[in-house]
Amino acid sequence: MKTLLLMLFATITFLQSAIAQIKVYKGTSTYNSNVICNVSKDKVYKKTSNYSADIICNIKGNKIYKGASSYSSDVLYTISDGKVYKGNSTYNNDIAMTIKDSKIYKGTSSYSNDVLATIKNGKVYTGNSSYSNDIQFSIDGLVTIEEFVAIWHAVKYSY
Repeated sequence: MKTLLLMLFATITFLQSAIAQIKVYKGTSTYNSNVICNVSKDKVYKKTSNYSADIICNIKGNKIYKGASSYSSDVLYTISDGKVYKGNSTYNNDIAMTIKDSKIYKGTSSYSNDVLATIKNGKVYTGNSSYSNDIQFSIDGLVTIEEFVAIWHAVKYSY
């Protein structure tokens, strides 16, 4: 009986996490009116929507695709070893940014002057900052690097 209850609890917990919606807010806000986008089932949607027409991009493996597409011509980014490549490429010349030690760097750089953003406790700060006034957006849950890149794209290019 205990085993059955434990299995039932584990299944419910897994299903809840599988259908969980992770919201991305402007700055430090937690109001629904300030939701920029949300992530659900490997898709990034506009605001709090979950309609297919509102898909900004989607994630398949280590690739981020435009809208709901899965065509190779619609690959926005390819992620490998913390490097984010433009399109369907893995060439060094196509590295858009590098994510390392909670920092997002321009291209292949690791210099402090080339930090685009700092990630700390679900908050994304401008450059090397950790001041609350420099929070670009907040994520209300844990995300993979692929989900983060998809969120970054949605915030930077669709918002």
